[in-house]
Amino acid sequence: MPLQNRVDPFGTIHAVPERGLFMGNRGGCFHRDDQTLKSRHWSSQRWIICVLIFKERRRKLMQPGLYTELFFLDEATALAGGHRPCFECRRADAVAFRGGLVRRGFLEAGETVGALDAQVAGEVQTILGGGKARSAVEPRTLPDGAMYAAEGAAWLKQGAEARRWSFAGYHGPRPLHADGLRLTPQVTCEALSEGYRPMLHPSVYA
Repeated sequence: MPLQNRVDPFGTIHAVPERGLFMGNRGGCFHRDDQTLKSRHWSSQRWIICVLIFKERRRKLMQPGLYTELFFLDEATALAGGHRPCFECRRADAVAFRGGLVRRGFLEAGETVGALDAQVAGEVQTILGGGKARSAVEPRTLPDGAMYAAEGAAWLKQGAEARRWSFAGYHGPRPLHADGLRLTPQVTCEALSEGYRPMLHPSVYA
C-alpha cells in the first residue's frame, strides 16, 4: 500500500502510487511510528520544496521522529499547496523566489525566512484549518504557473488556457474559466507575477 505522502494543489495529502518530480516537508514530523499521519498535517510553517536527489543522500521514508517526506507532481502543485523552494537544495530558486517578493514590496530585504513562510504556508494552514475561505478569482488575472479550482478540480493557468491537474499529470488545454477559487497563495502569485517560473510536469507540454 502506498504511504499517505502525496500532496495535491489544495494542500491535502493522499495515498497514491505516483511520486512526481519534487519532494518536500512541512517543518518536521507529523507521522506516527506505523507511518500513518497524525490529525494535523504539518509541524510548523516551514513548508519547503526539495529536489528528489541531493548530494547522494538516501532516506528511508517516514522514519520515527524524523520529518515527514512529501511528494508533488511538479513545482506548480507544491506552490499551490503552500510550499516554497528550499534554501539548501534549491538555493538559487529560493533566492529568486524571495527576491521577487522583495522587489514587489511583500518582504523587506532583511526579513527572516520565517516572515516568508508566515505568508506562504500561513495562508494555506488557515484555509485548511477552517479559519478562512479561499478567495474568488477571475483566472485570467492570475499569473502563469498559478492554480485555481473550478468544476471540483484544480487547474493550471497558462496564458489564455487552463489544464486540469491530476496525480498522473495534466490533461489537454481548454479555455480559462470565467470564475474560480484561487489555490496558489497570494504572496506566491506575486512571486510568479515578478517572473519566477516553476518547473512543470512534462505532460503540460503534450
